Amino acid sequence: MVNETVIKTVNLDCFFGTQHVLKNINLEVLPHEILGIIGPANSGKTTFLRALNRLNYLHRTYSQTGEIFLDGREIHQLTDNLLRKKIGIIFALPQVLPVSIFDNVAYGPKVHGITNRQAVSQLVEEALKRAYLWEEVKDRLPEPAVRLSGGQQQRLCIARTLAVEPEVILYDEHCSGLDPISTAKVEDAMQQLKAHYAQILVTNNTKQASRVSDRCAFFLMGELVEIGPTHDLFTNPRDKRTDDYITGRFG
Repeated sequence: MVNETVIKTVNLDCFFGTQHVLKNINLEVLPHEILGIIGPANSGKTTFLRALNRLNYLHRTYSQTGEIFLDGREIHQLTDNLLRKKIGIIFALPQVLPVSIFDNVAYGPKVHGITNRQAVSQLVEEALKRAYLWEEVKDRLPEPAVRLSGGQQQRLCIARTLAVEPEVILYDEHCSGLDPISTAKVEDAMQQLKAHYAQILVTNNTKQASRVSDRCAFFLMGELVEIGPTHDLFTNPRDKRTDDYITGRFG
């Protein structure tokens, strides 16, 4: 039987020291969907995202209970390198490496043992095309990546993630520092990537969540209040707290 979920969390609780940040989160991420996660500051959105590839454990006081499954396999059965290859993350600010555009994208495949120049070049080109950046940079590959605009740098980070052939892409407020035109290009790339990947978008921008996501989850004070098709959640939320947040009564 084919597993119908890419990611599944079961009774997930997350703590930083004695602070109970996420409480009993049960959630599934489906293949080829963009799952939006919205909620006010300090609702646990980023903690949830970083729990999926164990980045929270970089904090000395972090602990968690419950289970997280990737393709039916508990993530603690995977090494950090393999897990973070399978689940890539794009941060709020572009994290380009101080090397060329080409070498930024080639870095991941080389780390994972691909050394043939032709194979690496093919992966770089394919990743840049999927990130909708190839036409803008194909004649600039030897240039330093820092010369790209902010929106181009963010799409370069997406391409760098795609080059290691992940299964899931996480976005943590990845458009928060971009202008509307750059944001639109990044969102277009996300829509095209649905054919190949599951994607999870954490955003404080409810309009972006309504534009981009197929389903949406509302987090509040560490709890998953409700989750459902984005159109339904935004037009007919089941919980009054969701309606209050979406309509701007708090947040």
